[in-house]
Amino acid sequence: MEAYLDAFIAFIRAERGLSGKTVDAYAADLAVYFAELKQRGITQPERVTAEDILRHLSALNARGLSRRSQARHLAAIRGFHRFLVAEKYLEKDATEDIDTPRSARKLPVFLTLEEVEQLLAAPEERTPVGQRDKAMLEVLYATGLRVSELVGLGINDIQLSAGYLVAKGKGSKERIVPVGSIAAEKVQAYLEGARPVLLGKHESKALFVTPRGDGFTRQGFWKLLKRYALKAGIRKPLSPHKLRHSFATHLVERGADLRAVQAMLGHADLATTQIYTHVNSARLRAVYDHAHPRGDDVRGRGGGSMGGKAPARKPARKT
Repeated sequence: MEAYLDAFIAFIRAERGLSGKTVDAYAADLAVYFAELKQRGITQPERVTAEDILRHLSALNARGLSRRSQARHLAAIRGFHRFLVAEKYLEKDATEDIDTPRSARKLPVFLTLEEVEQLLAAPEERTPVGQRDKAMLEVLYATGLRVSELVGLGINDIQLSAGYLVAKGKGSKERIVPVGSIAAEKVQAYLEGARPVLLGKHESKALFVTPRGDGFTRQGFWKLLKRYALKAGIRKPLSPHKLRHSFATHLVERGADLRAVQAMLGHADLATTQIYTHVNSARLRAVYDHAHPRGDDVRGRGGGSMGGKAPARKPARKT
């Protein structure tokens, strides 16, 4: 089995453009898979059956691995067997009839519009640092970038007159993302005022810089964000990714096309983006329960906006 591993790893790194972290995870998962097959006397890929793979997944489940981890193991195994079939090493893919373990996905945590406004208003724009921070926060919320993409922006990656930037995502894939007028205005002000002051005699190709002339790190931006969240009075735990969730949620709530949101976020699979439709549905349910005369929240308070005691009736059927 191991004889084909190097070829598979080279394939997913070069042809599929997976990140180094994902490649390492796949290699580790396959090492566990190979070791378990070897214990059962299976050392040739053509001898592997769907039952063998299901037994392996069952063993992972018995060890307490989450369904998400099991799904990642299966993704590595499925990719390996499909590669062997594509390269004519095998005639049949033993994974083709195996379903991916389903896991309950947590709805993403996001900020309300009011909280976003409070956060964006927190930097003090009269200082160079505040002007830079304001521009960074505006760009992050306006584009839904990952924090690594934000701090990785170069001075030539943003085209303010055209209203877009070029983000370098996972696997070094580039995508074009629109930049709203407010964010573009704040970046322009930063470029003309704060950035030259912060750089001083230093030079940098990074868009957002520190006084030492360095580009921002992910950790540096995290600290910056937490400081402004505290200043804005936001109590819920906040991370750059929650601003990304907020960007997507607010777009979907206002009727944005899901494919367009997928393209802006850089999701390879539309299913990843569809989580935001569930967020929208959950919020609609909460609004209904709170505001509708027969909603759960109103019934629980013993009345509606009309006041007084509600007449006795059978509980409304939940939709």
